[in-house]
Amino acid sequence: MLQLSFQSNIIEWRGPAPFAFAPIPPEHVAPIAQAARLVSYGWGMIPVEAGIGGVRFTSALFPKDGGYLLPLKDAVRRKAGLTIGDTIRG
Repeated sequence: MLQLSFQSNIIEWRGPAPFAFAPIPPEHVAPIAQAARLVSYGWGMIPVEAGIGGVRFTSALFPKDGGYLLPLKDAVRRKAGLTIGDTIRG
C-alpha cells in the first residue's frame, strides 16, 4: 500500500456544480501513476483512504492534466473546518 503525506491548497473547479479538490504535488505523481496500474478503475480513478485535520474519508484520485486531484466532499470540508483556498496537510 502506498502512503503519502503532502501539503496542498484547496481549489474550486466549476462545472455544472462547484467541486473542491486538493491537487496532489508533482513529486507524488510518479508513484501514484505506478500504483494506478494495479488499482485504477474507470477513467483512471484511483481509490484512496485519506485524512485531513483528523477527518478520515474514502474517495478516489481524479487524473487531471498529468497530475491528480483529491476530491473533497462538502461534508469532509465542513467537518474539518476547511474552505476554498485553505492549505491542508494530509
